[in-house]
Amino acid sequence: MRPIDQKIYLASKSPRRRELLRQIGVEFELLMLRENTARGPDVNEDPLPGETPQTYVERVTRSKLQFSTQVMVWRKLPPRPVLAADTTVAIGGVILGKPANAEQAAVMLRQLAGRTHQVFTSVALQFDESYWQTTQCSEVTFTPMSDEEIQAYCQLQEPYDKAGGYAVQGQAARFISVINGSYSGIMGLPLHETAQLLRKAGVRLP
Repeated sequence: MRPIDQKIYLASKSPRRRELLRQIGVEFELLMLRENTARGPDVNEDPLPGETPQTYVERVTRSKLQFSTQVMVWRKLPPRPVLAADTTVAIGGVILGKPANAEQAAVMLRQLAGRTHQVFTSVALQFDESYWQTTQCSEVTFTPMSDEEIQAYCQLQEPYDKAGGYAVQGQAARFISVINGSYSGIMGLPLHETAQLLRKAGVRLP
């Protein structure tokens, strides 16, 4: 079965994922996941004990997709493919989440400075009974950073609501010496892999 139209549902509040989908000509409507409800967030993004970064990001992505697909049904929305994604940053096998404040951001940046870390982004798509998921991993190397540079960066809005406490497409780019992998994947949505999933669901791309 092909989609009723060529739109998909995007289960993400990330403006960067919206920007990336528009870049490859994908039309979408948002299925927003909530974080502040009486019963807590719609999807629990806390790592489980002993969970590896890749296992973590794949589990969270599946949970986002499953919940969002149910939302489509509950709201009696037109059936369309539902796309979900999640990105996590890890160094030495340790997951770095999203810093809540400047102190947490500075701690993360000190860990990243002068070292190579991994960025995992998992993408999942469901349409009718069909389900696809893929995970892309990139390596990012930061140059050494002085405390003054770290503190100045933490005064910006960039480090917050971003895994690892930095934005590759923002001012943090001046600290990045090497990228091996997918630039769009580091931003939050690997476009090559995403396009492959969309084609499998019957979504035509320009």
